[in-house]
Amino acid sequence: MIDTMIDIALMAFLAICAIAIIKTHNLFVIIMLFGIFSLHSAALFVVMDAADVAFTEAAVGTGISTVLMLTTLALTKKHREKKPVHRARLPLLVVLITGSALVYGTYDMPSFGDPCSPAQQHIKPRYIENSVAETGAPNVVTAVLASYRGYDTLGEVTVIFTAGIGVMLLIGGRFNGRNNKENR
Repeated sequence: MIDTMIDIALMAFLAICAIAIIKTHNLFVIIMLFGIFSLHSAALFVVMDAADVAFTEAAVGTGISTVLMLTTLALTKKHREKKPVHRARLPLLVVLITGSALVYGTYDMPSFGDPCSPAQQHIKPRYIENSVAETGAPNVVTAVLASYRGYDTLGEVTVIFTAGIGVMLLIGGRFNGRNNKENR
């Protein structure tokens, strides 16, 4: 009962943040709301027992992304969102179709923790029986996170690295442009 109430409260906070982000035009406020949204997402991951994903969301979404967006905002000196030229009906249609397809795709999913689900029947016993021999890690959780999900971790690091390089190129290009004008 209490778990359901926590889930509902966190989802309500996410919906409130999303609506506030859509309605707000001040870029600083939007960045802060993105950070709050990410923090609520991390809390939701903790409730779903996905601590590794929660740590990544908290570090990247709440921490690094917020700092990078605030830095970019400070360097661009723009504080208000630009007025849209036209109504975005096509993007709204694409989002509705994609969202409907995703919701439709969840109808075949097994219930959370269902002992008859494929993950419980095939994957879990294999990890428990073979993880020490296949990875050399004495702990099953360490084997899953470090070895079996190694590509996932590599992908996360690549995304963070790419975002950092992109921001540095944006910032560096701005400073180089100003320095080039001064040197002429």
